[in-house]
Amino acid sequence: MEKKLSIKNVFGFNVFSKKEMKKRLPKEVYAKLLKTIDNGEPLTLDVANVVAEEMKNWAIEKGATHYTHWFQPLTGSTAEKHDAFLTPDGQGGAILEFSGKHLIKGEPDASSFPSGGLRSTFEARGYTAWDCTTPAFLKEDAQGAVTLCIPTVFYSYTGEALDKKIPLLRSIDAISEQAVRLLKALGNKKVKRVIPTVGPEQEYFLIEKEFYLKRLDLMLCGRTLFGAPPPKGQELEDHYFGPIKDRVIKFMSELDTELWKVGIAAKTRHNEVSPAQFEIAPYFSYVNIGTDHNQLLMEIIQKVALRNGLVCLLHEKPFAGVNGSGKHNNWSLVTDYGENLLDPGNTPHQNLQFLLFLISLIKSIDRHQDILRASCATSGNDHRLGANEAPPAIISIFLGDELTELLEKIAKGEKFQVKDKVFLKVGVDSLPAIPKDNTDRNRTSPFAFTGNKFEFRMVGSSMSIAGPNLVLNTIVAEALDEIATRIEKAKDINKETTEIIIEVMEKHARIIFNGNNYSEEWVKEAEKRGLLNIKNTVDAHKSMITTKSEKLFEKYKVLSKEELHSRFEIYIEQYAKQIAIEAKTAIKMVKRQYLPAVVKYMNILSDTIVNMSNCNVKSDATKELLSSIASLFDSANVKLQKLEDALSDALVISDTIEKAENFRDNVFTKLKDLRTDIDKLETLIPSDIWPTPTYADMLYKL
Repeated sequence: MEKKLSIKNVFGFNVFSKKEMKKRLPKEVYAKLLKTIDNGEPLTLDVANVVAEEMKNWAIEKGATHYTHWFQPLTGSTAEKHDAFLTPDGQGGAILEFSGKHLIKGEPDASSFPSGGLRSTFEARGYTAWDCTTPAFLKEDAQGAVTLCIPTVFYSYTGEALDKKIPLLRSIDAISEQAVRLLKALGNKKVKRVIPTVGPEQEYFLIEKEFYLKRLDLMLCGRTLFGAPPPKGQELEDHYFGPIKDRVIKFMSELDTELWKVGIAAKTRHNEVSPAQFEIAPYFSYVNIGTDHNQLLMEIIQKVALRNGLVCLLHEKPFAGVNGSGKHNNWSLVTDYGENLLDPGNTPHQNLQFLLFLISLIKSIDRHQDILRASCATSGNDHRLGANEAPPAIISIFLGDELTELLEKIAKGEKFQVKDKVFLKVGVDSLPAIPKDNTDRNRTSPFAFTGNKFEFRMVGSSMSIAGPNLVLNTIVAEALDEIATRIEKAKDINKETTEIIIEVMEKHARIIFNGNNYSEEWVKEAEKRGLLNIKNTVDAHKSMITTKSEKLFEKYKVLSKEELHSRFEIYIEQYAKQIAIEAKTAIKMVKRQYLPAVVKYMNILSDTIVNMSNCNVKSDATKELLSSIASLFDSANVKLQKLEDALSDALVISDTIEKAENFRDNVFTKLKDLRTDIDKLETLIPSDIWPTPTYADMLYKL
């Protein structure tokens, strides 16, 4: 029997970690590299050459034959081009080569990656550059091939960001600078850097591979375009946290091992609410590393599923009528020495600090609710937001009753009682300890405070978390900038803090809501408060190209105006393309699968009726069934033609926004109409004739 690595030893086994680098690199080289990683100091070619040699030796010792610059283009997934270490020596042999130049820079063909107008298609040159803040790692496939993966950023010949990683790194610098300013203004002399952390909880579905291969919609669109509800959905609430089936546990155990090998600290696994739905959650990490890890997790989870005869579905709404999948983005801020700035702490001084960071969140989320909403906007997430499994499209903050009352009392200058302690003003001697976890968690809130972090629940399950987090970092940086400026100038910090809380609560308290976000009453209340309710991707992304957005992202050097507009063009175009693919898929399935199956059964019923009549047997029920099916068949044909016409009209529109709006308003609605008839037909056609696996098959035969 093959000896297994212990849990402790398997973690980071395939990562060129700081521990591994310290062991292999000369002390002076390692020290210089740490300065680059931790402080952003330039990396010299001499240092890069030494690092590259040891990285190559480490990778080859573990079986690697190729290396790749692993990056995150604006497709939402990752990209890689493999190059062999092997180089001919000119004498009939070969050498293994990997220099500092190979490590720090690559030049993939950028012409086929989306750029949103930042370059012409014929301008193919793009560059990748080593992001040494995330360690290199090894990928192992099922056949045993090993590839050294070097996390990189991707940019154009003229220096614009063509990926999701560059603006994320810029946003980390922006929020760090402003948070450090505020902490220093409060008397903190040791802080040098503040880093956002993230712990994304990943939801997903598992189904049998054989069912997946029989569903063209799942293969091409990631979701079922048709499907009648099964007799049992999730109404018994018996799947959430229920016993995990042996086969699923086997898959989860293999998944954990593969994730641990590449340094992803997978911690929690459990059944989710919907049948065949599950969740995996990692430990918190710095947001740049957490973003890379989540992209890698989504790749590994799909590969491990296939090894087990399963398919992992990451779409936000693969099945209608049951819960969809999200990715709860647990976000916080920590100092370079490990202090969580969203932890209320135990001393009045810590609580003063906590309140200022908390109030900056309230200010930024309310001021930029449109941009935050846009950061989660995709065609897939449109199916999920607003249903009773996910937050509505309305941004609000949950703080809990006690913390909300605390802020309200401070703003009004009133007494506040907490555990027999009373205070009248924000002061080092008078502010009581703020109790932690003083309110039950609100699972309906899109942005909930959960003790020492905020849980942003609007993020879609298939999305990169780079976008939501770079927006969060940037909008909070702006609020911290404004607050730090006031605290730096203040003669009385306690008095100024009180004034800041009063002003923020007067202008932005409308964003705080501790009730049921799923209720219709909240939708009405939110409208009264003036909160936005942006229900679709096209309208949401328009907020990214406003003057307000341009000024914000340019001021903090996160995205230039050109980069911002390019992303808008890309995301709107992707939205239209995704719905076009769904429409084309639906048309093909209806024409070549569903309608032929209906004709086959109508012929069977017709023959049955004739044979019964010849035998002098009368059956009104059979005739009524045939009539019902024929009526739905004719209706589906009419709706099919309307969908085809709508698709043809939409495809010839040249203007990006107009095209996306047409797909949203005409093509998508026609597809929904067609689905209604096909789903009704499914309930009338025998299962041995119906051409695709049903919801009951996919959700319960696992």
